Amino acid sequence: MSLVLIVEDDPGIQDVLRFLAEANDMRVVAADTCDAAIRELEFQRPDLAIIDLGLPDRDGIHLVFHIRRWSHLPIIVLSARTLESQKRAVLQAGADDYVTKPFSAPELLARMRALLHRDSPPAPHLRGG
Repeated sequence: MSLVLIVEDDPGIQDVLRFLAEANDMRVVAADTCDAAIRELEFQRPDLAIIDLGLPDRDGIHLVFHIRRWSHLPIIVLSARTLESQKRAVLQAGADDYVTKPFSAPELLARMRALLHRDSPPAPHLRGG
């Protein structure tokens, strides 16, 4: 069962993301600030992070930089920012994907699964006999 770190300060969106993950057999740990997310990362070993950029203590891009200094953790940025230059900056900082709000839950789930699958060990090859 995968563990997803959700970093989102809007309680309504955080609840939707939690429901989406848990309804699809994922465990969730949530944080509403960069500092809280860093504390969670010290104690948890998430398999995927979903990070909002508009956090109250720091811009979420700082969290992306922080994670990339020590980890290859898959990161999806989920943000209302739509300028191409903002998206490029976040992807260059190390995010694996960028989804704009409002978002499609099925599309976000597909992106989550794709990143989780990418970082999973390959299934053993069965030989026919």
